[in-house]
Amino acid sequence: MREADLPLHYKTPATWAPSVLAQPLELLNDHAHLEKKAAANALELLNRWPEPTPPENWVAAMTAVARDEVEHLAVVCRLLARRGGRLTKSHANPYASALHQLVRRGQGTSELVDRLMISSLIEARSCERFALLGQACNDTELAKLYKGLWASEHGHYRTFLQLAEQLQPAEQVAKRWQEMLDHESQIIQRQPPGPRMHSILNPSPQEARSPRTSPEAQK
Repeated sequence: MREADLPLHYKTPATWAPSVLAQPLELLNDHAHLEKKAAANALELLNRWPEPTPPENWVAAMTAVARDEVEHLAVVCRLLARRGGRLTKSHANPYASALHQLVRRGQGTSELVDRLMISSLIEARSCERFALLGQACNDTELAKLYKGLWASEHGHYRTFLQLAEQLQPAEQVAKRWQEMLDHESQIIQRQPPGPRMHSILNPSPQEARSPRTSPEAQK
């Protein structure tokens, strides 16, 4: 599992993983909802192929991603149930919601490129988090799950980005991708802490007790 393969502009601290693994059922529930939404997203993108000439592998790529995500959902739900948990009916994901605010809606191909890039970003961030969880987890079954998912999510992140690169000129896509990476690094750091795949690390007790001093007060 090589972090260098991921282009993310914010690196999650290794200490994030033990903090979320302290509540494994809540983390598995969040994880299951992510897999469900990822499957739904791939099927939605399947119907958004660009006209008049969609990439040759559009349908094959989207159906493959959707199939993978449904399989992951089934595995995570079985683990959750076997350990005494259950999939909640509804679940908010402020991280994904914030990313989707970046979409250039109503701008044709640019909107579709943005949707592909956001899908790629979510997969890349999940990939990074799975690597950290796989390394930190002392539960053999969960460690195997997270390590196995790393390769799949890594493949999905590349699939979405490669499709975007087929829709617009390379320089244009590269520029927008860097903009998206910058936005994502800010969004992930604004997430609340907790047992979720896309949370931020809980502040240390010392940081939590320390009052924030404004720049004006420091002068």
